[in-house]
Amino acid sequence: MNKLLLVEDDSAIARSMTEFLKGEGFELQTVAGQQEAEALLLPGAFDLLLVDVSLAEGSGFGVCAAAKGRGLPVIFVTASGDESSVVAGLDMGADDYISKPFRPRELVSRVRSVLRRCGSQSVITLGPVRVDTDKAVVTKNGKELALSALEYRILLVFLSNRGRVLSRNRLLEEIWDIAGDYVNDNTLTVYIKRLREKLEEDPQQPRLIKTVRGIGYRVDE
Repeated sequence: MNKLLLVEDDSAIARSMTEFLKGEGFELQTVAGQQEAEALLLPGAFDLLLVDVSLAEGSGFGVCAAAKGRGLPVIFVTASGDESSVVAGLDMGADDYISKPFRPRELVSRVRSVLRRCGSQSVITLGPVRVDTDKAVVTKNGKELALSALEYRILLVFLSNRGRVLSRNRLLEEIWDIAGDYVNDNTLTVYIKRLREKLEEDPQQPRLIKTVRGIGYRVDE
């Protein structure tokens, strides 16, 4: 079952699209703004995004940029006749667009067409490390790594935020209570150290998970 994220701030439109797409066999999650959408863009979480260009909070273009940076296909939902938005969206990498009002069958057809064309990204590469998000399997140079649930969660957070500096507070918010235990700043330090020992060629000079002094960590594009 393909997993879709709908970013739409008109609740009536969101309800009707959700009802129809679920009836067509899709799994759907809906949010109303850019910040909410970007927080959900973890590897393997979605196969495609449907994004309204005009959002009350943030921008559909911002959501598109974040999604394309993670290799996710995007279909823009635009107001009828808004040619400039269509052109801007396609120029920044959107895979298709559909204008409101649209026929439900046309929407489904476009979604399935983009999914066939793009496929879903289930394997992510970071240097010698490969992450199969469908199977939750991490390998390094072809050898499977034994990661704890919390280590795997931290790795997914890094992969979904490539190129961004993540503060320690942001990481703590992302992994809070994921293993059923209290996670504090000292615990985070231990888990980052363990993750580097498993992923890095030389944990003392990390090339994958880099420290940004005084701020946090960064995994490059």
